[in-house]
Amino acid sequence: MSQDLAPVLKPMELAFAEAEAARARGEVPIGAVIVDGAGAVIAAAGNRTLELKDPTAHAEMLAIRQACVAIGSERLVGCDLYVTLEPCPMCATAISFARVRRLYFGAADEKGGGVEHGPRIFAHSTCHHAPEIYGGLSERRAADLLREFFAARRS
Repeated sequence: MSQDLAPVLKPMELAFAEAEAARARGEVPIGAVIVDGAGAVIAAAGNRTLELKDPTAHAEMLAIRQACVAIGSERLVGCDLYVTLEPCPMCATAISFARVRRLYFGAADEKGGGVEHGPRIFAHSTCHHAPEIYGGLSERRAADLLREFFAARRS
């Protein structure tokens, strides 16, 4: 493994652990982690929409809320978000409003994504802030996790 990838893979591994925990709770297995500018993890969450009976309880939204509390600000300037699936339009908008510096995600979401697919929130002229975007991180692993989850629910 190159040294350049090492700092990225650790938070992504934590995001996968959150996704696995979400799956164990019966939630769609998506996990998110936010690190500050020094690389310290300040928030980690997995989906909890069923548990909380809240359609906004996506992993990214929960992690953004935790990180804002942790740093005492509504802005996450200098922070990076790692998530196992391309964020939906709601989460992409929250990422913009929070001023996240970089977004790293695993699998693309051709049906429900809001970053590289669908409405492409960050490409709009009305978008207040667009993070640097790095997609496809551990993409196959992320896609397989979701595919296996939904296959098991259909059987």
